[in-house]
Amino acid sequence: MRENETSIRGKVIRDLIAHVTDDHLIGKKIKNGELRKNIGTNEPLWKCPDCFVQTVIDMEMFEMELLESKKNSRQDKIILQLHGGGYIGGMRNAYRMFAGLYNEVSHGMSVLTVDYRVAPEDPYPAALVDAYAAYEWLLDQGWFSEQIILAGDSAGGGLAMALCHYLKNQGRQLPCGIVAMSPWTDLTASGESYDTNYERDPLFGRTRDSLIYNRDYVGENDPMSAYISPLFGDFREFPPMLLQVGSYEMLLSDSVDVAAKARAQGVKVRLSIYEGMFHVFQMAAKMLPESKKAWVEIGKFIDVLTND
Repeated sequence: MRENETSIRGKVIRDLIAHVTDDHLIGKKIKNGELRKNIGTNEPLWKCPDCFVQTVIDMEMFEMELLESKKNSRQDKIILQLHGGGYIGGMRNAYRMFAGLYNEVSHGMSVLTVDYRVAPEDPYPAALVDAYAAYEWLLDQGWFSEQIILAGDSAGGGLAMALCHYLKNQGRQLPCGIVAMSPWTDLTASGESYDTNYERDPLFGRTRDSLIYNRDYVGENDPMSAYISPLFGDFREFPPMLLQVGSYEMLLSDSVDVAAKARAQGVKVRLSIYEGMFHVFQMAAKMLPESKKAWVEIGKFIDVLTND
């Protein structure tokens, strides 16, 4: 699916992002991830809405947060959320908001968000190890693989696919579906859109000194490993995937190429390209027509997974 027109509000927000990232005072820090590294620790304390119960779960090396509805909580499936941040930014309030939205569009599914370890202190494979530990924790709690939906944005979307590659290679059963917003699947930055969208990506464009060229997570490891860049893995036996991406993104190819490869290998994939949209535009929640539509689409995809 490809949307053919950008809303006026979407254009305004896109241009505002471009203006802020062009500002020489903070623009470079936004693009290269310097601000992203510290934003979580500088945020105000998140107040859990009264309709939810939030539980912090301490793991050996990291924490997780479980968000559950107080009323009409569903027990048939659960969402495992892997947040974005280029593998250098940790948990922040935006992902707690995402958890609430996932709960809403899924009609009451609980959401487990993993505050996995990040680089440069904890490079690859720390994020993958933590994602796997979270998956195992859910199984230990009595959930079955076919009840788990993986969801992630940016690096988290790529991490969800990397986790599936790892599970498959370990002979483990895979989750029932993947929701990936602007997934970062090619850390070699070899896709066509890294060049074709270089001038118009409002968040990462017009510089090679940005988060998407950062090697803090990869280190000395092979960036073409399926556990780092899932694009280069084998997608056969993968569950159905919903990929959402903006047409202005330098990471557009990361979704387009994964969709083409996975489909060729027999995987059910829905690729939705939102015209004129920027990286993880879904963070606008219901403030933009495009983001609102994206969340509705996510809900419908979850409904399909539930009914299969």
